Amino acid sequence: MKTSIIIPCYNEKHAIRETIECIWTVVRKSNIKNVEIIAVNDGSTDGSKHVLNSLAAESQAGELLVIHHNRNQGYGAALKTGIRRSQSDYICITDADGTYPNERIPELIRKITSNDLDMVVGARIGENVDYSKIRSIPKMILVPWVSFLCGTEVPDMNSGLRIFRRDRSLHFLKLLPDGFSFTTTITICLLRNRYAVEFIPISYTKRIGKSHIKPIRDTLRFTQLILRTGMYFAPMRLLAPLIAVLAVLFTISGIYDLTALNNLTDKTVLLGFASLNVFLFALLADMIDKRSD
Repeated sequence: MKTSIIIPCYNEKHAIRETIECIWTVVRKSNIKNVEIIAVNDGSTDGSKHVLNSLAAESQAGELLVIHHNRNQGYGAALKTGIRRSQSDYICITDADGTYPNERIPELIRKITSNDLDMVVGARIGENVDYSKIRSIPKMILVPWVSFLCGTEVPDMNSGLRIFRRDRSLHFLKLLPDGFSFTTTITICLLRNRYAVEFIPISYTKRIGKSHIKPIRDTLRFTQLILRTGMYFAPMRLLAPLIAVLAVLFTISGIYDLTALNNLTDKTVLLGFASLNVFLFALLADMIDKRSD
């Protein structure tokens, strides 16, 4: 079994060397064989390219592959480039900024291989988690919603430290976005298709350098992504709350009309048609989804 550790890199010249050298050290100490690092420079303009080229020159044969994008294409695009180039059985991903405990990578590799799992996610719920309070607010809403959508508890939907079977990612590659939503999407894809996914608690430290994440913009994108992915994989579950609200409003309005007015008003009829139409739409979409499985 071979594992590729993919590290997307965009303007991380102050952290990328330390990250790669840390991974080299822990992998060598673990005695796990057939592990390569694929570093994807996603159009960096700060000198990261030169640092990566220097590391490649210092590395042993088959230890580090460096790929350069001519322009910035996005976090997910960098990961997909690495996945396509890899010939390994398993793909492990981590960030270049030093936030994730890369010393846990051997543990992830052993867990997925020894337990015949499809994905193992390092969930940022460990003892030491340095996470922005501003960024945690939307997660308080989105994480329970993703858990509801997937039908199981999801402690961390978009952790950047995880390992998964390469063939599983290739199956959904066209659905996986080029931006930061890559990790959220692959989480939903595998869970909704009932693949074996486990979460293990990890720590999360303050990054080296400036963050590329913009909370408001990325939260809106996450929300759009979850709705779109939900319609693709679980339309009935996604629309069930809306159907329930419309049905309750129709019932309340209908009871009032019949008791107070002895007649159904246009508002009640519209609510009835709306709830029925949304239900039929969700049912049709769910049937199409089941047929495509």
